Amino acid sequence: MSLKFGTDGVRGHADELDDAFVAALAQAAARVLGNEHGRFVVGMDTRESGPRLERALRVGLEVEGYKVEVLGVVPTPAVACLSATEDVPGAMISASHNAYTDNGIKFFAAGGLKLTDAVEEELEAELEKIRATGSELAVPEGVDEPDAGRIVLYEDTIIESLEGRRLDGLKVVVDCANGAASHVAPEVLGRLGADVIVLHAEPDGRNINEQCGSTHPEDLQRAVVRHQADAGLAFDGDADRVLAADESGQLVDGDQIIAMCAIDRRDRGTLAGDTVAVTVMSNLGFRLGMRAHAIEVVETQVGDRYVLEALESGGFNLGGEQSGHVIFRDLATTGDGLLTGVQLLDLMGRSGRYLSDLASSAMQRLPQVLKSVWVREQQRDIATLIEGDIAAIEGELGERGRVLVRASGTEPLVRVMVEAEHETVADRAADRLVAAVERVAN
Repeated sequence: MSLKFGTDGVRGHADELDDAFVAALAQAAARVLGNEHGRFVVGMDTRESGPRLERALRVGLEVEGYKVEVLGVVPTPAVACLSATEDVPGAMISASHNAYTDNGIKFFAAGGLKLTDAVEEELEAELEKIRATGSELAVPEGVDEPDAGRIVLYEDTIIESLEGRRLDGLKVVVDCANGAASHVAPEVLGRLGADVIVLHAEPDGRNINEQCGSTHPEDLQRAVVRHQADAGLAFDGDADRVLAADESGQLVDGDQIIAMCAIDRRDRGTLAGDTVAVTVMSNLGFRLGMRAHAIEVVETQVGDRYVLEALESGGFNLGGEQSGHVIFRDLATTGDGLLTGVQLLDLMGRSGRYLSDLASSAMQRLPQVLKSVWVREQQRDIATLIEGDIAAIEGELGERGRVLVRASGTEPLVRVMVEAEHETVADRAADRLVAAVERVAN
């Protein structure tokens, strides 16, 4: 197979990521990302294919002379954390919010940062050279024993982010998605003094994200109401994103979390440049809310690594995505669902306010309609092809509406998004754009 990096590493059906390919990919990563320390840290989520891919990665890295530190099941941000604190490259085996049948590999450069487009291109080229030789490395059977104590270093960084404050008195429901947060999230919240009710923390290799977690938060929402909890947190499979539920069970998304934290940080004088960075998918209500609170918004293309690039280049320290990837750049090098959840709960504790009150005062979401259109092949220039249709609808919606049409970075799929003051208006506009995409792409 040929490597195709999307917006967050390489990902596909687990069977497509065969041992030979993964070992060669590891060799390429060692040559492109390795540094003088001669070490790599490798983690994975709870998918049944994870141990096989871990072994293949280890073989490819070791043949290039690198020592591999196997972390076992850990959140993606734990790999980034150790990569940053120890200045070594890392790899995370995960397909994030996808079903267990998929898997993928994300790389971090030494220092804990995701790869730039230029580095990914270099890695692809090196992989092609390795694959062209026709030689394949043998991958042995067996399971590597991780160093369980390493995860404590990550836990400590989350706890230390509160600078001695605690979460005593808060009752919190956590949905771990049967994924990488299953142990660490309850452990950290418990260490901070919260009363924790745990859902979906019994991974079996196949139930990751299965009707649970941030892609299916319904169980969490019901549990918050049933247990009369103060809030709920729903992670995805590798725990680099989080959504919340308020005390009434209403969902609180990444836009709202970023908005609340931005206002809080601005008020405390810790929001660098009084600016946040978000992607084009953030709700128009977020932009209007930030304008009302005199906070600037920098917009990027979809992908948390592009948000990170905007934070780095502008010297800012808060940004993220509507999906729940939130980056506190002064506290971490990448999106971290657990860190985000802890910061949100800390805000609730310090303010003494309900989460619903904090969210509604930060921003008011406008109805947003999202539709996906499968096409014969990826259409990078789809917005240009239907620019007349887009312009017509934007003119009708005016300043209280917004349109976004973009190609998926990983699939032959076009995503259509429309925001308007009324959902019926947004839905009709989205249907018109779907028809326009189908007209030119199929």
